[in-house]
Amino acid sequence: MKRGINAAGLRALALGLPLATFILAIAYPAAAEKITGRVVAIQDGDTLTVLVDRRQLKVRLANIDAPESRQPFGTRSKQSLSDLCFKKEARLETNGQDRYGRTIATVYCAGVDANAVQVRQGMAWVFDRYASSNSPLYTLQNEARAARRGLWGDAAPVPPWEWRQHQRKK
Repeated sequence: MKRGINAAGLRALALGLPLATFILAIAYPAAAEKITGRVVAIQDGDTLTVLVDRRQLKVRLANIDAPESRQPFGTRSKQSLSDLCFKKEARLETNGQDRYGRTIATVYCAGVDANAVQVRQGMAWVFDRYASSNSPLYTLQNEARAARRGLWGDAAPVPPWEWRQHQRKK
C-alpha cells in the first residue's frame, strides 16, 4: 500500500505553513547584521558615518539619544563620540533603519561599545521609547546621574526628545 499526502493533507499543509513561518519569524527574529568599516564623520553625539566598501553608511546609535547640537552639552557629546570613534575601525550590530533611512546599530569602535560609553559618560540619555526596560544602559545612566557626569551635572537637564518637541512648538 502506497502512502502519501492526499488533497486534504495538502490543503492543511498549505494553510498551516504560512502560519508556522509567521510564528517562527516572531519567535526567532533574524539575527542582527554585522558590518565593519571605518568611521569617517561624526554628525552629533548619536550619529556617525561609516565607510563600508567605498560606500558611506549613516548610522544612528541604537537605544540612546544625545543632546542636539544647539542644546546644552550637544557639542561636548559630539566631541565625546568623535574621541571614541573618529577614524577608527567600527563594528556595527544593526537593528534596522529609522524613518530617515539611517542604519540603527550598536557601534563598537576599536572594540569599545560607543553606545554604552556615551551613556556612562553622561553624554546621552537612554532613549526610553526604544530601549528595552531591562537594558543594561539604564544602570550606566543611573551611575552617571549619581556621579553628576556630563549632562547630569546640569541642575535640570532636558532630554533631547523634549527639547525637540519644544523647538517644534516655537
